[in-house]
Amino acid sequence: MDNKNENQVNIELPEDLATGVYSNLTILTHSPTEFVADFIQLMPGMPKGKVRSRVIMTPQNAKRLLHAIQDNVRKYEQSFGVIDDGNVPPMPPMNFGTPTTEA
Repeated sequence: MDNKNENQVNIELPEDLATGVYSNLTILTHSPTEFVADFIQLMPGMPKGKVRSRVIMTPQNAKRLLHAIQDNVRKYEQSFGVIDDGNVPPMPPMNFGTPTTEA
C-alpha cells in the first residue's frame, strides 16, 4: 500500500471562487479561540472601503498561515527582489459601521 495516497488531500476550487477577490487592506482581530481576517478593498480617494471576504480560523491555523506567508515572501524575494514596504502611507482612522460606545 502506498502511504503517499493515504495522506493526500484533494481540494476543490469552485468556479465562482476561482477568480478571487481584490484586497489592498487586511484587518486582523482575534479572540482566545479564533483569528478573523477581513480582506478589504479600499479605493484611492474614497472614504469608504468594503469587506470583500472574511476568513475565520483557529489560532493554530493562523500560525500556520503566518509561516506559509513568511516562506512565500522569502521565495518571492529570492526570485524577484526585496519587496519595498518603506513608502506605505499610514492608515487613516477606521469605522466599521458599528455604533460607537461611550461610558
